[in-house]
Amino acid sequence: MSLLSFRKTKDATKTTVNPQLEAFLQDYSIEVMPRTAEKVDDFRDLLPAGTRVYIAHIEGTPIEDMVATAKRLSADGYKVMPHFPARIIKDEATLADWIARYQGEAGVDQALLLAGGVAQPHGDYHSSMQLLESGQFDKAGFKHLHVAGHPEGNRDIDKDGTDKLVMEALHWKQRFNDTTDAEMALATQFAFEAKPIIAWADAIKEAGVTLPIHIGIAGPAKLQTMIKFAMACGVGPSLKVLQKRAKDVSKLLLPFEPTEVLTDLAAHKAANPDFNITNVHFFPLGGIKTNANWAIANGGTSAVPASQS
Repeated sequence: MSLLSFRKTKDATKTTVNPQLEAFLQDYSIEVMPRTAEKVDDFRDLLPAGTRVYIAHIEGTPIEDMVATAKRLSADGYKVMPHFPARIIKDEATLADWIARYQGEAGVDQALLLAGGVAQPHGDYHSSMQLLESGQFDKAGFKHLHVAGHPEGNRDIDKDGTDKLVMEALHWKQRFNDTTDAEMALATQFAFEAKPIIAWADAIKEAGVTLPIHIGIAGPAKLQTMIKFAMACGVGPSLKVLQKRAKDVSKLLLPFEPTEVLTDLAAHKAANPDFNITNVHFFPLGGIKTNANWAIANGGTSAVPASQS
């Protein structure tokens, strides 16, 4: 009798997975830092086999720590995509050295290129376009090069609140895509509401930017944590989703989860298969384990950990 009950419960759980969300989460990626990766005993208990794992390079993090984290993840069978923040890279020799270390010690062949979160460049570079122009990644045979996208604008770039300079940069990157052998994509800042995301994705496609989009999504976290990161990262119109939540005392202490925004985006993707958002990229603001467990609970076969597959 108990065995039958167990089977019934297991089957019922399976039917609760939203098939559109399951499909949308296929091949999702996630971001770690060396210090957060150290807290994870075994990534294979959390992430699907072959997951792309970005390694964020925060100012002050030694390259040795970055490469060691890349080596560990690569050994576990994950696709490693380290950040290359232009403004903390001193010169072309440093850039070449980093690429050689990642390749030689961790087998890395992909990178996220971005300006970086520091106000003053440490050396010769101030933008991801300069890193691309260096030719170092093509010379090394990198297969995937991702660059930043901003669904709700970027006040650090367009200080007047428009998207003029951001769009000029996107068009430049689109043209570069035609000259490189690497596959390029946009990895975006996170947002909390599907409507602004969809409008932005449609707008850049209409403007001739056809790079696939890996949409940034904040993983489950305390509401206060989410608001802090959102304000620091310049999240725009969709911030009102968090502000509305903060006014509801009954939900104030509950973690904010990405279920609604991802369900809406998944439904839009299902109705519009050529929609240019192709992948989900998680920022695990509430912790890697918390984020992975949410994906496991909501992603069905798209989120089964490597150790269970």
